[in-house]
Amino acid sequence: MKYTTKSMNLYRSSVLCALLLACSAYAQKFSAWSQPVNLGPVVNSAAAEFFASVSKDGLSLYFTAAPLPVGSDMVGFDGWDIYVSKRASTSDPWGSPQKLGPEINTSSFSESAPVPTVDGHTMYFASDRPGGFGGNDIWVSHRKDNRDDFGWEAPRNLGSNVNTSANEASPAIFEDDETGVTTLYFDSNRPGGPGPLTNDGAGNGTDIYSSILGADGTFGPATLIPELSTPFLDRQPSISRNGLEMYLGSNRPGTLGGLDLWVATRNSTSEVWSTPTNLGPGVNSSGPDAGPAISFDGTTLYFQSVRSGNLSPLFDLYAVTRTKLKGGNGEEN
Repeated sequence: MKYTTKSMNLYRSSVLCALLLACSAYAQKFSAWSQPVNLGPVVNSAAAEFFASVSKDGLSLYFTAAPLPVGSDMVGFDGWDIYVSKRASTSDPWGSPQKLGPEINTSSFSESAPVPTVDGHTMYFASDRPGGFGGNDIWVSHRKDNRDDFGWEAPRNLGSNVNTSANEASPAIFEDDETGVTTLYFDSNRPGGPGPLTNDGAGNGTDIYSSILGADGTFGPATLIPELSTPFLDRQPSISRNGLEMYLGSNRPGTLGGLDLWVATRNSTSEVWSTPTNLGPGVNSSGPDAGPAISFDGTTLYFQSVRSGNLSPLFDLYAVTRTKLKGGNGEEN
């Protein structure tokens, strides 16, 4: 069959149109985010609540709390602890938070940013407890019963491939069902990223890194993710279950006030991330908005904020929701 210039141009146009429609379908698989809703006085308090995550079934909310007096700030404050709040169904309110046991929380140091794995048997978190490499390190704990929040075993430091003498925090785990690869994402102010350093070598800015879990159960060398990192604060990564959305907190240019929530996307897990886009004034406020945590089904985003209506002078926990559009491909496994 002989192809004419006209037929080839029509073919190219049809291919381009199909690609644009595919991209549009991906972008439109969810509705816009709702207005933020404060999680209320059962979860939030006069203390600071922040760095949340949620279990696969949406029935366990893990978060960090610091018992701060009114007017104080969190800089240099020890004593952050990890709590869990439960509910009977996703339509029920959250129950009274309980502090996780002494295997997770310490009396003199800080534990924060808890993230459970999909099966609920493993939790990653950050701590400045003894036995680390300096500053905050990332630790991991296991439990036999994934419903027993007081059955966590003694945590293990993730080691020198992940942790350094700088601060490593805000872990996020992505278990890729297609490739079988497990990737740890986290933020760090170590030297080597675009974030500026002070004279003592500490980072003023935090950057986003990743590390691959090896067959021996240890994580490999951490790698900077340049498309998510800037000379500003880029922190608290949270990845969607399908691996195609990455939420983070950042004060890069374009913010509405301090830290804002941003999202980067990709069309497959083998591609690099897009340049993050701001979630906009419907979600972000003129105050700090940070610590995003996307639910397993992608329909709820939890985060911390300092805004009018807070119970705390610092952070309260909020949530925004969205719905899957009919015919969209936003289904999760």
